[in-house]
This record gives sequence, C-alpha cells and structure tokens, in this order.
Amino acid sequence: MKLRVLFVFLFLGIFAGTAQDKKEINSIYRAEREKINDLVHTKLKVGFDYGKRQLFGEAWITLEPHFYNVSELELDAKAMLIHKVSRNGKELKYEYDGNKLKINLANIYTKGDQYTIYIKYTARPEEVKQEGSAAINDAKGLYFIDPDGTDPKKPTQIWTQGETESSSCWFPTIDSPNQKSTQEIYITVKDKYVSLSNGLLINQTDNKDGTRTDYWKMDQKHAPYLFFMGIGEFSVIKDNWKNIPVNYYVEKEYEPFAKDIFGLTPEMIQFYSDYTGVEYVWPKYSQMIARDYVSGAMENTTAVLHMERAYQTSSDIIDENTWENTIAHELFHHWFGDLVTTESWGNLTVNESFANYSEYLWQEYKYGADAADAHRHSEIEGYMSPENELKDLVRFHYNSREDMFDGVSYQKGGAILHMLRNYLGDSAFREGLKLYLNDHKFGTGEAHQLRLALEEVSGKDLNWFFNQWYYSNGHPKLDIKYTVSESANIVSVEIKQKQDNFFQFPLTIDIYEDSKPKSYDVWVDEKNKSFSFKYTKKPHLINAGADRVLLAEIKDNKTLENFIYQYNNAPKYEDRREAIEFIAENQKDEQAFLTLIKALDDKYYGLRVLAIQKLDVSKPNAKTAIKKLENIAVNDKKTLVRAAAISQLEILEDAKYIPLFNKGLQSNSNAVKRSSLMALSKLDKEAALKFALSVDNELDKKSLKDVLIPVYILNKTESQMPFIADNIVEGMFFADTRAKSNAYKEGFQWVAASDDKEVTENLVNNFVNAGLQYKQYGVDKISIQVLEQVLEIKKESNSANKGELIKIVQDGLEKLKKG
Repeated sequence: MKLRVLFVFLFLGIFAGTAQDKKEINSIYRAEREKINDLVHTKLKVGFDYGKRQLFGEAWITLEPHFYNVSELELDAKAMLIHKVSRNGKELKYEYDGNKLKINLANIYTKGDQYTIYIKYTARPEEVKQEGSAAINDAKGLYFIDPDGTDPKKPTQIWTQGETESSSCWFPTIDSPNQKSTQEIYITVKDKYVSLSNGLLINQTDNKDGTRTDYWKMDQKHAPYLFFMGIGEFSVIKDNWKNIPVNYYVEKEYEPFAKDIFGLTPEMIQFYSDYTGVEYVWPKYSQMIARDYVSGAMENTTAVLHMERAYQTSSDIIDENTWENTIAHELFHHWFGDLVTTESWGNLTVNESFANYSEYLWQEYKYGADAADAHRHSEIEGYMSPENELKDLVRFHYNSREDMFDGVSYQKGGAILHMLRNYLGDSAFREGLKLYLNDHKFGTGEAHQLRLALEEVSGKDLNWFFNQWYYSNGHPKLDIKYTVSESANIVSVEIKQKQDNFFQFPLTIDIYEDSKPKSYDVWVDEKNKSFSFKYTKKPHLINAGADRVLLAEIKDNKTLENFIYQYNNAPKYEDRREAIEFIAENQKDEQAFLTLIKALDDKYYGLRVLAIQKLDVSKPNAKTAIKKLENIAVNDKKTLVRAAAISQLEILEDAKYIPLFNKGLQSNSNAVKRSSLMALSKLDKEAALKFALSVDNELDKKSLKDVLIPVYILNKTESQMPFIADNIVEGMFFADTRAKSNAYKEGFQWVAASDDKEVTENLVNNFVNAGLQYKQYGVDKISIQVLEQVLEIKKESNSANKGELIKIVQDGLEKLKKG
C-alpha cells in the first residue's frame, strides 16, 4: 500500500496540526501471530443489500492443523451476523463475540488432515469499530460509495480494503499476514456493473432478474488482506504482457487517457521480472481507480486499487505522470508483499521498503540516475523528522499495527536498501533478492531471512549492517571539516558523529586537484575519525560522501568558491542541487550569479526548475538572466521548465509579456496553462477571466481548478460559485502559493454568504466529506467549527430561503457529529 499521498499528509499537517500525536513506544511485544490452523482454500458467494450497506455471504473455508492436534477453530469475523456454521452438512456449535468466531469442530484433526467449514453470514461494515490506516478512518473492509444513487457527482461503487486486518469485515478468515490461501469468489451484481477480483474471471452467469454472477478464481496462495472486490460502472481498457492480461478499469470519461496513465505497466512488469530474476508469477494484472479511496493505492494481488488522484488527462501527463511511481510501487509488491509476505506487521519493511525502493529502480532504468536521485532526495525529506528518528525499522513494540505505515517503513527503508545495494554491488544485491524470493515464494519472510539470503550470495557478514539500520534507529549526523596543509601537501578530513548512537559505514571522499577527482574509499568505524591524503596540487574541492549513498545529515565547511567548483565539476544530482541551493543564497556575488544562470541549462530538468525558482530577477544585473528566462519560457523541451520560467517572469509584472502569457494559454501543457493564467491575471484581468470561462470541459476544469478558481474569485464570477464551493477545502489548505491560499480564503467568505441553495450544499458537503474522511486526525472537529461559522452567517441572512439554507448547514453538522 502506498500511503504517502500528498493530499492526505498535507491535509493532516495543515488541518490538524500534525499527522499524529507523538506516541510513546509501547512496551507490549507484538509477536507474529501463532499458527494453530492454516488456511488452505477460501470459497465465497456474496451479494449485496445496497440500502443497508450489507453483504450477504456464504463461505467454505478449508484448513489444516499447523502442527498440533486441533478440536477448535478461531476465525476473525468482525461485526457480522452469523446464521449458520456447519461441516459436511452437520451444524457445529460456536461462540461469537462480534469479533472472534470460535467453532467447536466436534472432531480432532491432526497435521495433514484437511477440513472444510461452511458459514452463512451477513457482513455489516457500518457496524465495524476498529482503527484504520494512516489515511482510512474506519477500517471497515467493505465500502459502499453512493449506494442509493442520490449523489449526482458520484457513481455507485463497491470496493474492499483488507490491509491491515480488515478482510475479516466482509468474510470470516484467519486475518493475519502469515496465512496464505487460494481463493474462489462468486459475486452477484447488477447487470450494468462490472466486477474485479483476484485471479481470473472464469465465467459469468445471467440470473434473469437484472443481476449477474461473476466467478473469479485464484489458484495461487496469497494473504487474506490481499483479497479484493471492486464493483461499478467502469470501462475496461485491455493491454497485455506476453500472454498475460493487463487491464485498466476507469470511469467512462477517462477511457481515452487510461493508457496514458497506466500504459507503462507492461514494460514495468518486464523490468521487475528481469531485475529480480523472478518472472511475474500471477495470471493477470489489473488496476482500478475508485471513488473516495484515500489510501493512495493497494496491492491486492492481480487487482490493484488506486485513488482518484490517479486520474489524469493527456494535458497533465505531457508535464509529468504524477502517478507513475505509485503504479510502480504497487506492481513491485507482487514480488515483495504478495509473493513473499511479511510474517508480521513488525517486519513490514520486507513489503513496504522494497516497494518504496522499486520507485527508485524504475526511475533509474527509465529516466536515468538524475531522475532516480531526485526521487530519492524527495523520499529522504519525507523521512527526516524527530519522531521518525526514534523508531527502529523492524520493531515489535508499537501501539497499533497501523503505526508501522510511516516514513521509516517506507522512505527510510528504501534509502537503506539503496545503501545495501551499493555496499554489495548491483549483481550480488539482485542475486540475493532472487534467492530470497525463490526460497520463500507463496510464503512469508522477515528481515533476518533477507539478510541470510544476501549473505549466502555475497559471502559477506551483514550483521553489522542490519543491527544498525534494521534493528536500531536514527541515522548519522556528521560534522565534517576539511583542512589543507600547504606546507605538507596533505588534506585532512575530520568526521564527527553528532547523533547519540554510533554508526559504521563506508564513505567515498573525492579530492579535486583537477576536473577529474582522485577517489578514496574509507571506512568510518569511530565516532570521531580523521583521514589524511597527500596531494600534488592544492585541491579546489574536497567532497566527502561523493557517491551520495549514505543516509545522513552532513554539515561541512565548504566555501562559496568550493560550491561553485562543485556545481561545475561534481557529477551527481545531489552535488549540483546542494551547490545550487548554497549559491542561490549568495547571488550578490557575481560568480555565484553567473553559475546560477549556467544552472538554467542543467542537463536534468528538475535542477533547471530549481535554478529558475531560486533566481533573483529583481537584481540590477539580471538582464542576461531575464533574457534567458524569456527563451526558456518558449523553447525548453520540458513543459515544467517552461512553466517555471513563466512564473518567474510573472514577478516582473511587465505588460510586454502579455503575448507570451496568452500564447501559453494555448499550450497542450496544463502546467504552462496554469503559470500563464496566473501571470496574465495580474496584467489583464479581463483576458484571464475570458480564458477561465472558456474552459467548459469538465475534465479540463478539474485539472486546472487550482488556477481557475482564484480567477473566478478575483472577478466575483457568480456563475462559478457552485464550482468554487465544491473545491473550497482543497484550495484553502493545499494551494501551492500563499497568494492562491489567500484567494481561496477570500472566496470562502464570499460563498459562505451566498443565498444560493446549490452553493450552500456544495460548501457544506465539501467540509463534511473532508471531516469524515480524516476524522481520526481531528479534521471533523475543524469542519464542525467552520460550519458553525457558516451557520451563524446564514442565521444573519435576510434571504427569503434563509430557513432552507440553515437546515442544509444543520444537517451537515449533524452528519459530522454522528461520524
């Protein structure tokens, strides 16, 4: 599951103060769940009561004793009605407390004996009470989206979310990651809907009553949390890899863009098969985008679910497919997570760290080292927080299993794998992964087993590495000083570790006497360690950590002159980025400013964007830089770079750029359109509004809403008030500039005072939906406070429909308070 979705975490950080209250590490040891009975096969027949938000189910569960004799079976079955439990037609006695179903088997079974239990039940997901993931408030397993068909803005859908232990909300099972089962499921749906589940669709039966039963079959074992159903009106776009179906389930309006979004999937499957040396083992690979799914994406075996933010148009993707890394992440889980599954949530790293690192591997393969290193930089920023520093990567003491889904299991774990790959070498790393996967396929794994596989292949002892990176916490915080002794022709590099715990690690030190450095590989095995090197010619630059692999915070005493040389000579993305950021703080220096201008032509587009954003165009001597920006705004091959240049030219507020901005509005790129419209709105409000009102295609309007709405608000465009109200939460709190955020806040006051029924309904629903989706972070309380302010505004209104508007707000408040 990919949880680092920007919307979720920005929302939590801004709305609720912090993503979570800081929690003390729990003293309770969270062991792997004891295996008393083992799942063998699960057969389900399910239908739905949309009005009650319930599932009517029958389950045939085949099990066998793990080792010891058994006469009793305990299953997870949350908030269900149990109607019947039997074996071979004979009813069995059972006890049920609303969470655990304990069945007297009326027999003693020994290891190797298989037995099948039949259960007739009703699943009631709305009655489930358990903590959800970092993004899902109530982990009720089964979700009905607009089941009554009363919301004109949403289609009716059903989908499931099993991780961590929520599959037992819709079928009885042993809901633990160390269980594996084959699967059959008969899903009865309305004729107009399509269904998606794990494995292959074997047949479809017309029931002659407006419904159809789809029979899905999965012949390979996988964990219960990976079982999946998705139901709704979807277009199915067919693709393939070799002879394996690769299909994309999207709403009809996005059918033309499905292959733009997902079309690299077959190439990804081939790449990961080649990289691991283990060919993709599953019978199909399907991906579905569902409404109201807020966990980013989920790696349900052969049936991945994505949130709505995966939806993009060709005008978005020409800039960047913002969902590509997520697509790669969920796919790689089909090796690490689905094929070999963590034996317990404490070892989640063997699922999520690998999926996180797969994003780096894909970027490196497809787009090169700079793109991969830029992605790694972003991921490491996501890990760096005081709270994360206190957590071991593998940990068995936590408050809730959901706490494991954090920047340590994901981002830090990915960075650790990158260090491990660098230490072992790519070939040994890959062979080690292959051995681990083959040894544990269709089973479970843990970090020690990964270590043993890598040790067997490489011949190296890795206990030192795993002890400090997997079974301890934090990272090196280094204070590095470079000293040059011209009398002795010696360079000294002094490294002090400032963190509490001690790390040992390899380090590459590059010394630049000329444009090509002399590289020295050293081993840091003390808290304070010094190294000395002879030189022939006084070095221009000493660069410790030159391979840019170590996960660390580094402070050193490089000068501006050093950083200018570093930008011009050191090859890595991090070298150039670090130099640009330091140089940008010293633009008064002529050489620094010229170097920043040079960075506008950096070979990697992301650093060109960074240099543009850092450039001070207000400097008296900025004419050369501005002329270069004018050229970039039209001619750079990357649309994101052109958009960044236009945004910088906007600062000048020069009317001579109006033709340039108008031209930008005709671009195929939404990024260029956004920058152009924001720039134009400062110089020609009428032209900006004219363009904004010309955008009437709903998909285009969704894509450009973050810039259209500020223009509508600036011009008090009443015809667009329903659209503004429908997007006010996201705009107020997640705008990418302070000016946009302020515009949305002004717009809130405007729409809150509206007497229009539709505007009021949209405003209320926007806050209600946000509050309910992120309830566990206190967002419901924030939404209540906002809507109480709206209620006071309505009460002071002199509108003829004042009573109706007050009721709309009161109904919204009631929904929020009921939860």
